[in-house]
Amino acid sequence: MDPVVHFEFPFDDRTRIAKFYEAAFGWKMQMLGEDMGDYVVVTTADEDIKGEGTFKGAIGGGFFPRKPDWPAQYPSVVIAVQDIQASMRKVAQAGGEVFGEPMMIPGIGDYVAFQDTEGNRVSMLQPLPRQ
Repeated sequence: MDPVVHFEFPFDDRTRIAKFYEAAFGWKMQMLGEDMGDYVVVTTADEDIKGEGTFKGAIGGGFFPRKPDWPAQYPSVVIAVQDIQASMRKVAQAGGEVFGEPMMIPGIGDYVAFQDTEGNRVSMLQPLPRQ
């Protein structure tokens, strides 16, 4: 079974979206630079060294800039997979549509978005091995 490990929301104004979720839910933001696509890394729960926090198993997420030429830019979840190429084939065989080829997120792993049979944008990630 492949777990949900991350969520993503598109934004038009990254300062505005960051301020909203900080104020409404107390989430912590890490604003990345242009070299990382102006992505915002979101932490949604405190955790201790063992990863056991107030909400054990809670996931974090991120915000990405909305782009006029990208398809299906809606809030979505990211699913961790063992083999992204095999999972891309499974998505297509099950009736979904993969959006292009995986991109390497430095220090994170290979990532690709897809659309399920109901038109939902979802993503998958083959994480780099933990050191």
